[in-house]
Parts: sequence; C-alpha cells; structure tokens
Amino acid sequence: MKLSALFFAVLLLAGNALAQNPRVEMKTSRGLITIELYQDKAPKTVANFLQYAKSGFYNGTIFHRVISSFMIQGGGFERDMQEKKGTRGPIENEAANGLRNDLGTLAMARTSAPHSASAQFFINLKGNDFLNYREPTTQGFGYAVFGRVVQGMDVVMAIAAARTGRSGQHSDVPVEPILIESVAVATTNQEKK
Repeated sequence: MKLSALFFAVLLLAGNALAQNPRVEMKTSRGLITIELYQDKAPKTVANFLQYAKSGFYNGTIFHRVISSFMIQGGGFERDMQEKKGTRGPIENEAANGLRNDLGTLAMARTSAPHSASAQFFINLKGNDFLNYREPTTQGFGYAVFGRVVQGMDVVMAIAAARTGRSGQHSDVPVEPILIESVAVATTNQEKK
C-alpha cells in the first residue's frame, strides 16, 4: 500500500512539473527580468516567442519605445534603430484568451491589423484595459497577453523612467539605448542537476 501511494505521489509531482508554464530570463542592460509565459492560455504566441528566444533573435535588440505611463516595447530593433532582420510571418492573435493587459503583463505588439504580430512585445506599466479583447473586429480584437513579470518589476520600472526623445521617424526612443542582452528559457533546480 505504501509503495502505491508513493508511486501516485511521484506521478502527481511529475505531472505538476510538466504542467508548469515556462519561464524566461531576459537579461537587459538595466538588470534581469524573469517572465512566466502562459502556455496554457496562449500556446501559439508562447511557441512563437520561445522560438525567437531560443534562436537568439532577441539578443542585441533594444527597448525602442518607452512611454512611462503606458508600456515598454522591444524585440524588433537594434541599437542603431534599424529593424532587426529575420522575423518570421505573423501569428494568429490569441487576445480572446481571457488574460488582461494589467500591470506587469507581457503582450504582443502589432500593427492595426489584428493578426500582424511577429517578434515585438511589450510590458504593460499599468492596467491598459483599452488594449483588452472585446470582440472579433479590427477595433475590438485587442493585444494578446501571453505572460507576466514574476521577478524584476524594479528593472521594468527603471526602464520606464528612461529619458526618451526622437530617433528619425520614431518617438519615445530611450536617449541611451536599453539593450536586451539575451532572452533564455529559465531552468529549474531539478533541470540543473
């Protein structure tokens, strides 16, 4: 009886470990941000983000748009404000997943077309309800939340406080580039052994 109870407990723990959402560590020139990705709520968006992260695409990009009372956006430009080459095609917008653009959440950036997101993302600096899904129309589709900051909100807020200006046709660009040095899938203590 004891052996079967132990076996069940091991299976339960293994199942919980597999069910956990992945986390990434985003190393920036201002510090480390750890983000939990909601694979269960936004599987296509998370798979897309992880593919970019694992390929090293985000390494050397910058936070190119910083609006202190709104959000910080990155993942698409290099420090000279040239668009990063090598983005893949756009993905389906999963904004209707029930997640909201609240403080500290990670969402996909896109154009005015609902299904145009590829690599760029943003971190909300407050509750931005107007970005949430309302209906499946161009105006109501919203921006897909697919993660949240679990450590490093102080780093996010330090980035948000950066002095900004114009760079060519772009506004709200940090005067001193804020580098995304790397984005790597975080390993747990179990995986490190």
